Amino acid sequence: MTSHPSVNIARLTYLLICEAAGVAIVLSTKGTLDISIVTGLLGGLGVALFFIWIEILMKGFTLRGFSTASFGLGVGLFCAWLLTRVEISSLLELVFRDRLQNEKGATAEQLDVLVNALRLTIDVTLFASLGFLGAVLALRSNRDDFAFIIPYVRFRQDSSSGQPVVLDSEAVMDGRVLGILRSGFLFGRLIVPRIVLDALQTMVRSDSEFDRRRAQRGLDRLEELQNASDIQISIHESSVQTEAETLNKQLIEIARLLGARLMTTDDNLAKVAKIQGLDVLNIRELDDALKPAVAVGERFRIALVRAGKEDHQAVGYLPDGTMMVVNHAVARIGTSVDVSVVSMLQTNNGVIVFGERDEQTRKGSD
Repeated sequence: MTSHPSVNIARLTYLLICEAAGVAIVLSTKGTLDISIVTGLLGGLGVALFFIWIEILMKGFTLRGFSTASFGLGVGLFCAWLLTRVEISSLLELVFRDRLQNEKGATAEQLDVLVNALRLTIDVTLFASLGFLGAVLALRSNRDDFAFIIPYVRFRQDSSSGQPVVLDSEAVMDGRVLGILRSGFLFGRLIVPRIVLDALQTMVRSDSEFDRRRAQRGLDRLEELQNASDIQISIHESSVQTEAETLNKQLIEIARLLGARLMTTDDNLAKVAKIQGLDVLNIRELDDALKPAVAVGERFRIALVRAGKEDHQAVGYLPDGTMMVVNHAVARIGTSVDVSVVSMLQTNNGVIVFGERDEQTRKGSD
């Protein structure tokens, strides 16, 4: 994936600064060290390329990850400092000093050099090892672990701005995200990964007209979100390298790195993300939860719009979009009739309600 233009500008600026620093070092040491201008330029170029190479390796490492690692590093270094206050090196110094004097016959100066080297080795090992362990443990920890160490930080953040929400391509194309946010039921900054935009652009160029229309609608909905003054939305530029470069795995990894919730309409993605411990906002589940419960025996007035599967059936739709099949009502298509619910059928696409016209219900009871 190509780098963001601002990143390339920063790299170029850093390269020029390193070259200028190399030339400045050559000029400042002129008369003391015999260093040519070319050597200074090559030295600055080498330093710049080395750190740019490190920056490229950290492409998927975000500012959140950097701050988390810094916190863990600080905790590790603090633990190492506490251990050095115990004077462990002094205990080892006593053991090795006596051994060297008895077996090697070392002089006092030699003993001082060896003891100082030993003390420095122990200190460096402690600080480096515990700092490394602290950074790694911090990166492996989640929000709950940090909330345990620093109480109330997470709750203050969630109540003020809300946890960020990562949108997948299905949620973007669904088109209901803007309405859900403006209804006040959901708070938080929206994050659209660059891989989602790439997926939508690929679908726009698809041979399938259906996919092209869905992708174009998703891009239009995304533009509406960006133009809405009351919605905070950003594009996440960094990519996540995983063993299997699938879109769903990258979305899950990005949501985990950002500490965000994942919004989708894909039931399979929602299940996998929940298994991996992510907070998932499934728009389909929300839609099902908001549908009013229909009980057998309830009466509705419904408009019949088309014929059903059987010759005598007519089909209408409840206000929430649920399909209702009315028996012995094919002659009333195009009109509104009073019906009573007699049964319901749960399918993969939702609930189908079966009903009878009130006149037919009364006749059956008579």
